[in-house]
Amino acid sequence: MDKKIAVLGTGANGSSTSANLIDAEYDVVMIDQWAAHVEAIRQNGLLINMPDEDLHVHPRAYHLSDVCTLNEKYDIVFLMAKAYDTRWLCEFIKPYLHDDGMLVGIQNAMTVDDIAEIVGPSRTLGCVVEMSSEIFTPGIVQRNNTPEHTWFGIGSVDPSTADRVAEIEEILLHAGKVTVSSDIMSAKWMKLVVNTMCLGPHAMLGLTLYEAKDVPGMRDFISRVGTEALTAGQELGYTVQPIFGLSEDDVKDTNNLLEKMLDKLAEDVGPAARDCVLQDHLKGRYSEVDMINGLVVEEFDRRGIKAPANAAVTEITRQIQTGELKPDPANLELAQKMSAL
Repeated sequence: MDKKIAVLGTGANGSSTSANLIDAEYDVVMIDQWAAHVEAIRQNGLLINMPDEDLHVHPRAYHLSDVCTLNEKYDIVFLMAKAYDTRWLCEFIKPYLHDDGMLVGIQNAMTVDDIAEIVGPSRTLGCVVEMSSEIFTPGIVQRNNTPEHTWFGIGSVDPSTADRVAEIEEILLHAGKVTVSSDIMSAKWMKLVVNTMCLGPHAMLGLTLYEAKDVPGMRDFISRVGTEALTAGQELGYTVQPIFGLSEDDVKDTNNLLEKMLDKLAEDVGPAARDCVLQDHLKGRYSEVDMINGLVVEEFDRRGIKAPANAAVTEITRQIQTGELKPDPANLELAQKMSAL
């Protein structure tokens, strides 16, 4: 394939995806704002440690400030930055995206509308991803699930892009399994529902998914969180969609939908996986909780009602970010008290 691909935002997931595509001999450039990571890749290559093998590639890696000197445009941009960086990065890359290029936001949260507003619906595809990886050392990624247990859901948000989906599917199949969704916005919300339950709540305890599930009261609390998120989505008109490679039958007419999705996620990522919000807490970084649990709170507020469980997760996460609290299992009791008010 002679198309030029840029991966914009090459943290753990962006690096893992880049490495798979480079290994498949695609023309890929990596673009990131973490200077030490870019320099480590330039000097030593990019190492992806996986449960069953290691992948060592030598990408073309660039700082954001380098892009204006490259004098090239990209046919496909995979945006894999944090959700809160979406708008400015779309504005940044817009001049370097071909008129008939595609920007695919492989991210958490509901970023598709922001992308389409900036680069145009005819250059936007929606994407949902299930991938677990972490990075603490520049140039070295620990990927917790192999491509065989990684999943992408992709779909059009505008009729003009329907014939481009197969092209993106073919590329992403080198990094994981791919499902084409006829309702990608609903699929995005389904992933947000899962993220409300397994990112902020587990991270505020300082625990992995496997560790947190055994904490007394945790299952009931995250069920409340997920139910609020599912209700908000239904009010917005989103429908229940299969994600993570589940089938229509798996999610249809079931009274344990939330547990089924969490169990599938746990099976795929494995017991050692530390989620992205927990990694942010450990690094002292701002997380995406405001755009996940916080979004549920905002949608309830618009209707004059409360989402107390998601509000508690959002507030405790804020206090962790400001240093008022530390990630600790004791935060579950605090969340239960806050959400009972």
